[in-house]
Amino acid sequence: MNSYKAPVGEMQFALLDVLEAESQYAKLGIEHATRDIIEAVLEEGARFNEQVLAPLNMSGDEEGCGFDKATGQVTTPKGFKEAYTQFTDGGWPGLTAPETYGGQHLPESIGALIKEMIDAANLAWGNYPLLSHGATEALKHHGEEWQREVFLRPIVEGRWTGTMCLTEPHCGSDLGLLKTRAEPRADGTHAISGTKIFITAGEHDMTENIVHLVLARLPDAPAGTKGISLFIVPKIRTARDGALGEANAVRCGSIEHKMGIHASATCVMNFDEAEGYLIGQPNRGLNAMFTMMNTARLAVGIQGLGLIERAYQNALKYSNERLQMRSLSGPKAPDKPADPLIVHPDIRRMLLTCKTLADGGRMMALDAAMQVDALERSTDEAERRAADELLGFLTPIVKACLTEWGVECTYHALQCFGGHGYVREWGMEQLARDARITTIYEGTTGIQALDLLGRKVIQLQGAGLKQFLGRIVEFCSAHTQNAELAEFIAPLAQSAQDWQQLTLEVGKRIMADPEELGAASVDYLFYSGYVALAYYWARAVAAAQRKGDAELFQRKRGMARFYYGRVLTRCRLHASNVLAGAGSLMELDAEAFAA
Repeated sequence: MNSYKAPVGEMQFALLDVLEAESQYAKLGIEHATRDIIEAVLEEGARFNEQVLAPLNMSGDEEGCGFDKATGQVTTPKGFKEAYTQFTDGGWPGLTAPETYGGQHLPESIGALIKEMIDAANLAWGNYPLLSHGATEALKHHGEEWQREVFLRPIVEGRWTGTMCLTEPHCGSDLGLLKTRAEPRADGTHAISGTKIFITAGEHDMTENIVHLVLARLPDAPAGTKGISLFIVPKIRTARDGALGEANAVRCGSIEHKMGIHASATCVMNFDEAEGYLIGQPNRGLNAMFTMMNTARLAVGIQGLGLIERAYQNALKYSNERLQMRSLSGPKAPDKPADPLIVHPDIRRMLLTCKTLADGGRMMALDAAMQVDALERSTDEAERRAADELLGFLTPIVKACLTEWGVECTYHALQCFGGHGYVREWGMEQLARDARITTIYEGTTGIQALDLLGRKVIQLQGAGLKQFLGRIVEFCSAHTQNAELAEFIAPLAQSAQDWQQLTLEVGKRIMADPEELGAASVDYLFYSGYVALAYYWARAVAAAQRKGDAELFQRKRGMARFYYGRVLTRCRLHASNVLAGAGSLMELDAEAFAA
């Protein structure tokens, strides 16, 4: 009963009208990313996701993955492999990859919209090609030319997929503790030995080969994160000329039984002197891996966005059809025995929360993706540096906020269904279960918050934040005489000033007591996310006004009014928590928690 229709119109509005992507593409020399091409790509992406992937979402969750302990082989649910064949036949794996290696080299911001469709249609299926994009980026930026020819090209074609092997049983986010070993061999390869856990799509039956990018230590490596190197370890041994040999000494030991994403294989991978190739410089593996991780963090943020959109669509449909009680102000459907749910204020509160966070979050995620485009394609060093700073600042906000909002909104949508939302047949409980992992993998919300406040704001002296605040100031200045935007300009300008003051205050506190960083970071991150969306919503109203479409303007203004009146106000709570300090968190000894 749960369905999905790609919001192509909203996507085009966000990318082309609000963010004015066409002008940036032209500036970057991306001649083939014209409006008609973009519209065609989105329409075809919508068809594939609505007709092929979405119908497999519930059945895949019910069936789950199969695992043969004797062989270590994983089988995906019925229809998944066939859907992947259609995915590769359509050229989707290479949508944003370089033409040199068989890709179409469209902007990452267009790829982000296709990814949102995939995640909304079938999040678990989307995990199989998910890390291939990160592997592409790592190989593109850090691999030798022969490695790109041998490993990147088949990934771009979709014949192979990629993984990212970081976590080990004894260490999660603290990669300095990892123990996987890499022993050099006389032929220039390395023997990789160790166990990695929580490896998404570590084993499956969709492709002939899987390219694992594995963090490991060389024998003479220094301790901690400074002694980590990155290695290419294919499932099937692959020679330097691309010839495939026998199975490599890497095997799936088990798959996890999870709360959600049952159709996505989360694997324990055992490496027993598996043949691998060093990628990048020795002991500099984190540099290459962070290329993958940052790409993956944006991608996971988009997973949260996709889940919000699908949950909202189904809750909206149900709320329009389900009859329940009468409106408090009198019957709205007097010819029916009761009014539809959507007449009730609290139902509208939940639906509008989902809608404003989804549409605002889409603009924010696309803006981050457009910084990737600028960083990758601009020939102006200053422009590339500015894009890198802004991208670094936005990445933890996109990842953490969109996934946390995904959890919130899938629960709001489920709540709209009442008891029917809690039972399996409507598909809403699956969306809520699937959403929960997104706040955890590729760095928990706490990790993203520490990255934002500790690194991007304090350590890097707020370079990206200053840019973003400058954008807000510039936007507000440009619209001071715009009467139709006045209700948004003044509170947005004030929010920017408050954000700056809060940052200065928390910075002083952190300098006096390092524990203040951990105490303030999560609330600071959410504060940042809500102010950022206020900026994007003001831009959306301005874009609707420019288009001269009265109905569109009225709709966007109404959404923005809700956001400013009922969501942006959350900043007060988060600011209060930031300023509450670390004292009440750190006062008690650990033993007191057990009393």
